[in-house]
Amino acid sequence: MHNVLVTGGSRGIGLAIAQRLAGAGYCAIAVARRESDELGAAIETATKQGNGRIVFRPLDLSETDAIPAFVKSLRDEFGAIYGLVNNAGIGTEGLLATMHNSEIEALMRLNVLSPIILTKYVVRHMMADGGGRVINMSSIIASTGYNGLSVYGATKAAATGFTRSLAREVGKLGITVNAIAPGFVDTELTQSLGAEQKQRIAGRSALRRLPETDDVARMVEYLLGEGGRNITGAVLTVDAGNTA
Repeated sequence: MHNVLVTGGSRGIGLAIAQRLAGAGYCAIAVARRESDELGAAIETATKQGNGRIVFRPLDLSETDAIPAFVKSLRDEFGAIYGLVNNAGIGTEGLLATMHNSEIEALMRLNVLSPIILTKYVVRHMMADGGGRVINMSSIIASTGYNGLSVYGATKAAATGFTRSLAREVGKLGITVNAIAPGFVDTELTQSLGAEQKQRIAGRSALRRLPETDDVARMVEYLLGEGGRNITGAVLTVDAGNTA
């Protein structure tokens, strides 16, 4: 059973990814600061269904000094880590001119620094194992402007730049590195949007709807599977045609 590390796995897109992967026979290691009720229920369901499984391991990813030991502990407990999904992130909104510096720093730390450091330590093991799959969560905001999301957009553009160059660095060792750019998915990150705003965004999309968390999870499943064998350095957009 392949082990896949999913950060931000306690809710939203991360939880949907863990559930889909367990259903497909993977061992999804969900990482978050604490276990949510939804994750607890998903762990039970996956155990009952008996295809794959979901396990929870706590880590505050903003504590970057704890990452090396954490990765080593996972390796010791589970063996080879086949996949890494860097999904954890915060979506703090705010106009740059009035954002607190501490908020800017927190966004940069959790959305850029943490996934890069986590990837460094996981990829070292993948290199030793002769293969692996890394998937970074970007956003359509990395390439399309949106009022109040300048810092968030900068962090997500960092994810795509990181993806492309890392794909070059580790490709010869059989490791693929891709990014997924979701549109406005119905999760905590978009809860601040009113129903009217969501309607407007859906109306601007080619398919006249918002993508769902499971749409993103299916893309992750595809990239981890045989179909993703020759896809690397790519950014895959899942936005119901919002940027079409």
